[in-house]
Amino acid sequence: MKYLSFLIPVIFTLQVSAQTTIKRDDNISKMVDEVSSKDIEAIIRKLVSFKTRHTLSDTTSKTEGSGAARNWIKSEYEKYAAESGGRMTVQFDTFTQPKSERVDQPIHLKNVLAILKGTDPNDTRVYIVSGHYDSRKTNVMDPNGLEPGANDDASGTAVSMELARVMAKRSFPATIIFMSVVGEEQGLYGSANVAKRAKAENWNVDAMLNNDIVGNTHGMETDLKDNRSVRVFSEGVPSVAASNTRQIASLISLGGENDSPSRELARYTKEIGERYVDQLDVKLIYRRDRYLRGGDHISFLQQGFTAVRFTEMNEDFTRQHQDVRVDSGRDYGDLPDFVDFNYVQKVARMNLSVLANLALAPAEPQNVGVVTSGLTNKTALKWEAPKTGKKPVGYYVLMRETISPYWEKKFYVTENTATLSYSKDNYFFAVQSVDADGHESLPVFPKPVR
Repeated sequence: MKYLSFLIPVIFTLQVSAQTTIKRDDNISKMVDEVSSKDIEAIIRKLVSFKTRHTLSDTTSKTEGSGAARNWIKSEYEKYAAESGGRMTVQFDTFTQPKSERVDQPIHLKNVLAILKGTDPNDTRVYIVSGHYDSRKTNVMDPNGLEPGANDDASGTAVSMELARVMAKRSFPATIIFMSVVGEEQGLYGSANVAKRAKAENWNVDAMLNNDIVGNTHGMETDLKDNRSVRVFSEGVPSVAASNTRQIASLISLGGENDSPSRELARYTKEIGERYVDQLDVKLIYRRDRYLRGGDHISFLQQGFTAVRFTEMNEDFTRQHQDVRVDSGRDYGDLPDFVDFNYVQKVARMNLSVLANLALAPAEPQNVGVVTSGLTNKTALKWEAPKTGKKPVGYYVLMRETISPYWEKKFYVTENTATLSYSKDNYFFAVQSVDADGHESLPVFPKPVR
C-alpha cells in the first residue's frame, strides 16, 4: 500500500502529487474576498435601529421590536435568494414557546432560515451557520426601552446574513442553512426548536457553527487589544453520552475524551480558517462554552449533532446585557460604535471557508476502525467509503501525539486501508475523505475493530 506523509505547518506549499496538494481553492478564496465589512456594518446598524429585539417585545410594529426585525431579516434573505437561481428558499420556523422562567406567558416565536439546497440529490448532508437576533438589557424580562444588541448578537446574525449573500450565488453538493434564531437570551428556545425539528425530520446535520458575540477586539478590564484571535468552544465528552455508561466507558478505555466530533470540527476550523484567512489565529478552547455559560450550539449538541461556538477573544462586559448609560464617566451598552466591523468580517470569512470546504468535500468515511486482531507496534486502520454524495479520490490518515492539540501529520492513501509504523499506544489517529480538488471532510476518530 502506497502512502505519502507531510507535516501540517507546510501544507500551503508542499506538493505531494497532482491530487494531494493541499492548497487554497481559488473559488473559495474569491468568496472569502467578497465578504464585506461595509455590508456587515450596515446589517448591524439596521438591526440596532429596531431599538429592541427582545424576544418578548412588540411584533406588530413595522419599525420597532422583534417582529419588525425578523421581517426585515427575512426580506434580506429573500433578496439574496433571488440571486440563487432557485436554489435558496427562505422560511420562518414558527413555534409557540410555553410559559417558563424567562417567558411570562405563551408566545409565538419565529426563527428565520435561508436554505441553500445542495445540487447533489445523493448528498444528504446539511451544514448550519447561525446567530441569534434577539437582544436584552440588564433586566432580562424587560422587553421595552433601548436594547441595541450590536455585538450580542447582531454581529453573529450579520455573519449568517453576509454569508448567505455571498454563497447564494454559488452551488454546493451539500445543503447549507443560514439561520437567525430568537429566544437565546430567554433560554436557547429558538435554536432548541430547530434542533428538535432537525432530529425529528432526520436532517443529516454534519456540522453547526454558532456565532455569538464576535465583534469586539478590546478587553476593557485587561486593556488587551486583539483583532486576529477568535475562540472556538467545543465539548469533549459528547452531551448525549452523559447518561450512556457504555459510551463513557469506551471513551475512558480509548482515551478519546479529546476527540469528540465537535473537537474534530474545532481542529478543522483552525486548519481551514487559517488556510484561507490572513492574520487569523483560531484558539481552541476545550469547553462546551464559556465558564458556566451557554449558547445556541448546545441545543444541537443535546440532539446528538456536531456543533461549536465562535466568540471574540476578549469580551467587554460593559457592553453585554447592560442598560445604555454613562456611569462614573464610563459608557455602558451594546452599541454599534463599539463593534470592530473589520474583525466581524474576518470571523465571517473564517466561517465561509469552513462551510464551503465542507460542503464541497466528500462525506466522511464510514466505520473507521483500528484493527485489533493481533498485538503489534504498527497501526492498521480500515474504513468504508461514504454512503452519501460523491466518491472520494483518496483519504488522509491523520496522526498526532497524545499530548498534541492538533493533527501533526497527514498520510494520503487511495485505498480503504492503511498500516503505519507508529504505535496506536503512542499516537491518536483519524481518517478524512478528500476529493480531486483537495476539499477534506471532517476527520473521523476510529473505534477498535477486528
